[in-house]
Amino acid sequence: MTTARATTVLVTGGTGTLGTPTVNLLREAGHDVRVLSRSAGTTPGVVTGDLTTGEGLGEAFDGVEVVLHLATRGPRADVEMGRRLVTAARDARVGHVVFQSIVGVDRIPLGYYQAKVEVESILTASGLPHTILRATQFPQLVVGMFTAQRFSPVLLTPALEVQPIAVPDVAARLAEIVAAGPAGRVGDIGGPERITGREAARAWARATGSRRPVARVRVPGKTFAAFAAGHHMVPGEPYGTGTYGQYLLERYGRGR
Repeated sequence: MTTARATTVLVTGGTGTLGTPTVNLLREAGHDVRVLSRSAGTTPGVVTGDLTTGEGLGEAFDGVEVVLHLATRGPRADVEMGRRLVTAARDARVGHVVFQSIVGVDRIPLGYYQAKVEVESILTASGLPHTILRATQFPQLVVGMFTAQRFSPVLLTPALEVQPIAVPDVAARLAEIVAAGPAGRVGDIGGPERITGREAARAWARATGSRRPVARVRVPGKTFAAFAAGHHMVPGEPYGTGTYGQYLLERYGRGR
């Protein structure tokens, strides 16, 4: 049995929802992991560099073999950060850039999604060895639709299906990609179940003890139509094991 060679990995967004478990997995696998931060201070394993200005990136990327790009700050900032990351990676002769994207970004006309597509294009055109992984949305986003309605007497839910994927499942896939080396655009991954917005809302209501009625809504426009058409989901074999109900159980103590 062979084991993957340990590498020096720089992770952007390494303290976020996805970044934290991914960094932990990479370190458990024996990689030398650096987390990029605008203000590193004296925290072990954290290096200073700002993707929004380019300041400090030369030093932060020095000696790095793999860059895992998870940082996000909104559409306009994401594109600029992508450009600066590619420039810094090319200057440092990084051997592998991994970018985490979202399923359907090329078919759903959201500004945030369009920025992801642009970053994908910048990376693909750069000539750098790279891997792009698209995953469906996290259950945190689904729950966020409902927690944002805390003052509404009715729990509104979109008339469509969702396929949430657990953060640990995506983190595990990213760790595999880092070990495997550049592969271009790899297969999209989606969660192990498809559920309707109504099912998701009712499960959240049960988990939180809410007794509000659930109402489905249809929103006009191309964006909702793209979601309703299922462009945000992955056909075929699902990936991972973490379900929406398990997430609710972990977060609220009660599942579906």
